[in-house]
Amino acid sequence: MGMERIEPVKKYYTCRRALEKRMADSGRKEAFSADTIEDFTKWKQSLRDILSDLIGLPNMAPCPPNSEVMERVELEDGIIREKVILEVEDGVWMPFYILIPPCVQEVPAQCFLALPGHMGGGKNSIAGRREIPAIRDAIERFHYDYGMQLARLGYVAFCPDNRGFGERREEALQADTEEAYLNSTCFHLAHMAEPLGQTVIGMCTWDVMRLIDYIQARGEWNCDRVGCVGFSGGGMQTLWAGAMDDRIGISIISGYLYGYRDSLLVLNGNCSCNYVPGLWLHADMGDIAALHAPEPLLVQSCREDDLNGRRGLANVYEQMDTVQAAYRLWSTEEFLTHDIRPGGHCWHPECLEPFLRHAQGAFRKKTDMK
Repeated sequence: MGMERIEPVKKYYTCRRALEKRMADSGRKEAFSADTIEDFTKWKQSLRDILSDLIGLPNMAPCPPNSEVMERVELEDGIIREKVILEVEDGVWMPFYILIPPCVQEVPAQCFLALPGHMGGGKNSIAGRREIPAIRDAIERFHYDYGMQLARLGYVAFCPDNRGFGERREEALQADTEEAYLNSTCFHLAHMAEPLGQTVIGMCTWDVMRLIDYIQARGEWNCDRVGCVGFSGGGMQTLWAGAMDDRIGISIISGYLYGYRDSLLVLNGNCSCNYVPGLWLHADMGDIAALHAPEPLLVQSCREDDLNGRRGLANVYEQMDTVQAAYRLWSTEEFLTHDIRPGGHCWHPECLEPFLRHAQGAFRKKTDMK
């Protein structure tokens, strides 16, 4: 079966270049351009309002914060792992693990949200469940267990299944195969949600906000500043959560900060969770990351990460220039770190402890200046 059954196409008439031109001509209407803190504050609120509408936050269905602790086990080094389910929308439940170390850090950010990316079985990789062979392999491949890494450093780590992952997979991947177990149903969620005015990014952002509500209501830890870390799709969630919720005081984004044109328009086969109708007309990824200013932010990039796009790190540096301008405006350049690593798409944990130590020192310096 081959060429004899078709007529070869001699020329293709596509629209990608036209869409690239439209993006160049009409995109990024709300680009960061503030010259004063007052300008920044106005820009931040305006862009947040637009982003909230685009990702569908006003269309979410609030509900009482019903929750239930499903299990509580003691792990290595005295770490306690709780499994909790939380109702985040009417009839929509989010399972998550809490990793509680025996000695909790006495620092401004005691609690960290550790958000999962793709191909790791949701919360299981993040929480370090190496006893599951497929999860162990995912951890080895991506260094995915950053929730456990945080717990071993003395932080309380919250490791959720975001929508479409783990125990929240939709019907299409509710199968006991390794491929289904590690994968996600973002594609199916997007097709169901977008015609109803919601998006996968909006759902994830909403759920993170509800998880912070839960942490605050539980009242067991200092949660004046909640940290947030994520790799790949977890980096996407961290980008948006820190941009939209001021309760997040430290953010670590790995493998997810680059220009939309190269990485999501030209590389248009990426997961549906990345796409928000109308977004590129208003902002690029650097503008969204600039909303994190002036709070401590680490962005980790890998030199050979295919998701950086055809121009590699040049596509990342352009976005970081925008973020750096926002931090420079606040005179908090020391709060922003760009960690560049060799190799492909992967989380590198070597940066974690030094950055957190640096961020805590910056907090103390800022407090002493008041």
